[in-house]
Order: sequence, then structure tokens, then C-alpha cells
Amino acid sequence: MSGQLKQFDAYAKTLDDFRVRTISGGLVTIISTCIIFILFFLQLQYYLTIDVEQILFVDTSRQEKMNITMDIQFPILPCSYLTIDAMDISGESQTDVIHNLYKTRIDLDGNIIANDIVKVSLQPLPKLNNTQENATTVSDCESCYGAESETRKCCPTCDEVKTAYRLKGWSFDATGVHQCVREGQTIGMISATSNETLTDIKEGCRVHGYLEVNKVAGNFHIAPGQSYQQQHLHVHSLRNIRLDLLNTTHYITDLSFGQHFPNQINPLSNTKQIPKEGAVLFHYYVKIVPSTYLFLNKTEVRTNQYSVTKHRKIIQNVLEGNNHQLPGAFFTYEISAIMVKFVERQRSLAQFLTSSCAIIGGVFTVSGLIDAFIYRGGSLFRKKLEIGKAT
Repeated sequence: MSGQLKQFDAYAKTLDDFRVRTISGGLVTIISTCIIFILFFLQLQYYLTIDVEQILFVDTSRQEKMNITMDIQFPILPCSYLTIDAMDISGESQTDVIHNLYKTRIDLDGNIIANDIVKVSLQPLPKLNNTQENATTVSDCESCYGAESETRKCCPTCDEVKTAYRLKGWSFDATGVHQCVREGQTIGMISATSNETLTDIKEGCRVHGYLEVNKVAGNFHIAPGQSYQQQHLHVHSLRNIRLDLLNTTHYITDLSFGQHFPNQINPLSNTKQIPKEGAVLFHYYVKIVPSTYLFLNKTEVRTNQYSVTKHRKIIQNVLEGNNHQLPGAFFTYEISAIMVKFVERQRSLAQFLTSSCAIIGGVFTVSGLIDAFIYRGGSLFRKKLEIGKAT
């Protein structure tokens, strides 16, 4: 039986007496062994990583909300100048916006000036009044300066007065409102009753937080002036604002449209726009791609990716009759009909074993060919040397 098995031996052995060990063979063996270990380690490292598969399909989800997270600094515009508005595709102000956007006063070095953080008022805001956070607590009922209504008898804060004026569709002058002066929201503004001159703006504003809007095309913008609705038109009042000192330099620390997932890239995050002209309109056209990320533990994250195209325009004279554009940062976004699904998968063990065997066998075979070439070449060279000496 053993004799019959020997006939199938494909690895015939030679006697040790007929084997020749050389220095070159030892070097090739050491180098090839190191190469095998390095390649095997890289293959093992690759096997331990997670494979992410991308799947494209038509987005059929309906009536969803979208979260817009932002952290934007305007280092040379005070918070009293800036207004944040969100509108849908029809141009109407969104009435069902849930938000936690705040404005924080900062100095020219980016440090917080005051500990009070003012919550932004979005038009309209009837359902945000109960949850609004204020830095100043006033027990007395303060005036709404003529904008009182049946549901709003008192306006203890500047934002309450702004909201009351917006609901009335009136232009708002913060310099004559005691609540706004007390909360520091008239910094940099010129009062109509004073001869005060302003040569420089020494503070900025940080806008941070999130908006939760309907998942439809729309826009939001951060621009100077108090905004209000007048005959179904969105109007910005530039009253009491020094137009010659407007500078729309801004730093976007974070701008995302949903939760973060591994290896996500937000093109506008950590970008800076520093115009030399001062008053410049920055318009960002954002294309949002709905995305779903499925982890190995079957946890699913529904979020969004986006690409962006930037346009800028210098505003020479804001008060020109034929000029209907304002300096500031404007973001217009559209929703793609295609959804991307990322699925994490564990790499195949069979593929890892196959690749490892191929690495070991391939390196071993190539090193054998190299060793044979060196040995045969050295033998022929020595023979020629011996023939030369003999002649």
C-alpha cells in the first residue's frame, strides 16, 4: 500500500548529500521570508477592515424632516445686525420650523464677550414663545411698543418685541426698544435720535445650532437688517445700520444636513470666506443627496450628503433702487431623487485564506526562480573564469 502511495508523490526529494547551500540562497530566503510576513500582515489588516457597499435607488420616502446643523462665525458683524430666515421652495417663510439656533457675541479674536446666548427668532414664531430661552429674566410686564395683541400682552425680551412686530408686518427699530438696549442687541446701530458716529465695528457674531425643516427644496440666509413680511413679500429693513461698515467675512466651522456617519465629507465645513470688498453676497447652491448608513450591528442612520457650488457678487450700493440683493450668506438647497445606501459588510474569510496562500506560494516560487538564476549565473561565470585561466 505504501509503495502505491509513493507513485503519487509530486514532491520528489533529493538526498542531503546532493544539496548545495549558498550565501546568495540564504539572502534570498531571508528577504523572501520578510516579504511574506509583510504582505501577510497587510492582508490581515485589510481583512479586519469593514467593507462598505454603496447601493443607489430612487428615494420613495415622504413627509420626512431634515436637520440642518450650522456653526458660522461673522467676525466683523455684530449680532444686532444679523437676521436668520428660512423659506421653502415657494418663497414663503416656513411656519413649522423647529429650531435651536443661537447668536453669541464674540470679539475680533473669536472669544465670547457675554455669557448670554440669544435664541434666534424665525418668522413666524407663535409656537416658539413657550420654549424660548432668555438670558435676562424680567418679572414685570414690559411694553410691546404698540404691537400688543390678544395673545401677547407683554414683551419682556427683545426677541418678543421683534416677533410681535413681525406678526404685525411692521418695520422694527431696535435702538428705541429698552429690552434690546438692555440685552446688547443694538451694538453697532445708529439711533435716529442721536448724533452718534461709528468708525469701526469691534465685535462679531457666532450663529450656531440646528434647524429642523421639511424635506423639500428651500433656502435659508443670514443677512443684515430686520426681516418682516409685507404684502406676502420678504423684506429686510436696513434702518439704523451703518451700510459703509458692512463686511460679510464668515467662517463656516460646520454645516451639515443630518447626522454624521463614517468617512462623511461636508464640503463647506472648515471653510473661510474673506472678501476684500467688504459687502459681498455669497450664494451657496447646495445639492442634497439623501443617504442611509447601515452598520454591522444593523443600526441604521438616515442622513444626507451634499455637494455645493458657490457664487459671489459684490454689492456696490445696497440702497440702489434697482438693487434687490443684500450682502450676506445665502444657502439654496435642492433634494435629489436618488438615495445612496451604505451597507457595512465583514470581509470574506475564504478570500483572506486564498489571498494568503497566493502570497506565500507566489513569493516562494519567485524567490526560488531568483535563487536558481543567481546560482546558475554564478556557476557559468566561474566556469568561464576557469577556462580563461586554463588558456
